[in-house]
Amino acid sequence: MSQATKRKHVVKEVMGDFVTPTENQQIVKVIGSRGNNLHETITAQGETFLVSMPTKFRKNIWIKRGHYVIVDPIEEGEKVKAEISFILYKDHIQYLQKQQLWPEEFMEEQSLQDKTDKRQGRGEETEGKDEEEEGSESEDDESDLFVNTNRCNYQYSESDEEDSDEEDEEEGRTENGSQLAH
Repeated sequence: MSQATKRKHVVKEVMGDFVTPTENQQIVKVIGSRGNNLHETITAQGETFLVSMPTKFRKNIWIKRGHYVIVDPIEEGEKVKAEISFILYKDHIQYLQKQQLWPEEFMEEQSLQDKTDKRQGRGEETEGKDEEEEGSESEDDESDLFVNTNRCNYQYSESDEEDSDEEDEEEGRTENGSQLAH
């Protein structure tokens, strides 16, 4: 199987499937990357440990600080105590909350994170508008998309001088008023 085909299947599996954790699996939050495909996580009870990323996810799926994952425990591990079995995205988290399988300790954290994401994605708005928009779900909501914070955001606006130059050129004149040869 080619690398592109493998990637396509892995991404389809992660994005499309809705799984529930089994009895020995647990939901944890990623709090940092330690390199070598190891991630530091924290459980709902506050226990921190390292988890490994399986080879099928490496170079195909990216996780970062604040993401939630379902992990399988590793019995023989001293430092690395679990392996990632599934990466949870916004839709998966909502599904688990509806099934009442989401840990209560993560509920408050998740609601605070959603509110900050909405405010950052839309700019400064009044609370009344946020409450109205929370009631109606939209397919065009792009608040869960990655925003590159390493780039400056510039506000572009056209000046009146540019508009007048364009009008002069459309009429066939240059800046000094002479006619252009056609």
